[in-house]
Amino acid sequence: MLTVYGEGRVVWLLEELGLAYRLHPVDLLAAELDREFLAINPAGFIPALQDGETIMVESIAILEYLLARHGSGLLAVAPDDPAFASYLQFLHLGEAGLAGPMNAVLVGRQLAPEAERNARVTRWARETFESRLGLVIRRLADCPYLAGDRFTAADISVSYALLLGLRTGNYVPGSTERDYLARTTARPAYARAMESCQATKAWAARSPGL
Repeated sequence: MLTVYGEGRVVWLLEELGLAYRLHPVDLLAAELDREFLAINPAGFIPALQDGETIMVESIAILEYLLARHGSGLLAVAPDDPAFASYLQFLHLGEAGLAGPMNAVLVGRQLAPEAERNARVTRWARETFESRLGLVIRRLADCPYLAGDRFTAADISVSYALLLGLRTGNYVPGSTERDYLARTTARPAYARAMESCQATKAWAARSPGL
């Protein structure tokens, strides 16, 4: 049985693939009390995945692992496919170029002391998010999904990052991204993931919507 620690894009992928899993929600504000979670990832960040004796703790690596080991070719793009480069680029850009900087914006704007909330590093993170977002918008001008005409794990990665920005109030989608998110979040697997991830569902209900 696969066990997921924390909520988010990993659960969405598992629902898309139709794989059974156990979800272990993690309260990061009280993670030091969660012995099961810290035994899996002593560094204390989410998500984490346990698959038998295998433990993975990097979100995009987890997606690639699940696709390679359990995906049966679904939601990935083969190396000989012309769309492979776009797929791979946006799969990683969702975390490295979008979610990573957006997390820094969240900390800088909403969690830092008042006197530090306009720090240069926070502005830099926001600018980084915006510049990488431009790559997404340009790609979506030519096709409905980031790897072309079909939904892939790259769309899970990028959609998650855009929803993070939207729900924290640090990003207002333009028409291109809004239409894109409407397509990706209309998928039945996304709805199932939200039902599984009750903390995320509650957070989304309190947050700005599409």
